[in-house]
Amino acid sequence: MSNLGMSPVTDASAWYGSDMEADRSWEYILGDRHVAELERALAGVKDRGLQMAEIGPGDFPLPTLSDVLRRVGGELRLGRGFALLRGFPVDSFPTEDLATMYYGLCRHIGTGMTQNSDSGLIHYVTDGALKPNQGKRGVGFPKASRLHVDLMDIVTLLCVRQAADDPHSHLSSSTTLYNEILKRRPDLLPRLFEGYEWDRMDEHGTGESATSGYRVPLFSRVNGDLSCRYNRAWMIAAHVNEKAPLSVEDREAFDLIDEISAETKLAFPFGQGDIQFCSNYTVLHGRDAHELEPLEERKRLLIRIWLNVPGFRQFSDEAVVRYGIGCHGNLGWAADEVLAGRHKTPRPRRDDGAMGLDN
Repeated sequence: MSNLGMSPVTDASAWYGSDMEADRSWEYILGDRHVAELERALAGVKDRGLQMAEIGPGDFPLPTLSDVLRRVGGELRLGRGFALLRGFPVDSFPTEDLATMYYGLCRHIGTGMTQNSDSGLIHYVTDGALKPNQGKRGVGFPKASRLHVDLMDIVTLLCVRQAADDPHSHLSSSTTLYNEILKRRPDLLPRLFEGYEWDRMDEHGTGESATSGYRVPLFSRVNGDLSCRYNRAWMIAAHVNEKAPLSVEDREAFDLIDEISAETKLAFPFGQGDIQFCSNYTVLHGRDAHELEPLEERKRLLIRIWLNVPGFRQFSDEAVVRYGIGCHGNLGWAADEVLAGRHKTPRPRRDDGAMGLDN
């Protein structure tokens, strides 16, 4: 067990929701000057006729807002692992312009990555007409979303229109989760470090397997950097599909993870014009259920962007921990790869039969 680094993590990523309720320094408010910068940058992109994938930070200048975004990026990488921006001007623009402006803002933090079967750098989180092709993922539906991670370094969500019953967002520190398991059930940690296969939710490409085909550590640690990769539904689905049922101990571990994450979470209202950012290695995210809305113009609508950041953190095995759950089919391609058409060709794989990464 010593090779797993079985000691508590005490850096800023280890927090409790109750502490975050009292300390709101994770919350940023966009002022009139920031909004004016966003509007000017959008006009510049439209005047030049740039495609979304062509937009870089230099194409979307934000003279003062970029300083805020640098602080957000630092918080995601080295701090609590999450941040919330309020005041994005969602009422003033059509949805397509909002998506472009939001993407330009996000490019000051990282590189846009594709996130659905349509090779989309933008994903509309809704059960309405804008919902993209997303395999058998349940993104956007009214049921509650368990605390989980997404597939790239960072997930960010912009609320364009919230459901009428105002479901709250939930965030939980996966570092705190690890520390609590270490205190309560350290016997479970070796299995969690060993990991589980992940289902690809019918979004794998031709010649790729329906599941990862290799185990992705739920927890991994190298030189002090602890990373968590957890989505209960996807992990269970992989083991069902591969006819390798989970053990009683595995299900006990998942139950404990859900219990601790719920106990330690931060819940907050996520309203129109709010943007949340989360590291997918140190923060789990989810939300309350909401009522089904039959009218298209009143349906809940979020815009999601996935980002990767060079040198974001250290990984025990980058191919498995960082790329092992989200690089298949049309998912996990960088914007420049989309521009070059590389997402239409077979993805290169590490030839390592022991890990199965050629699947």
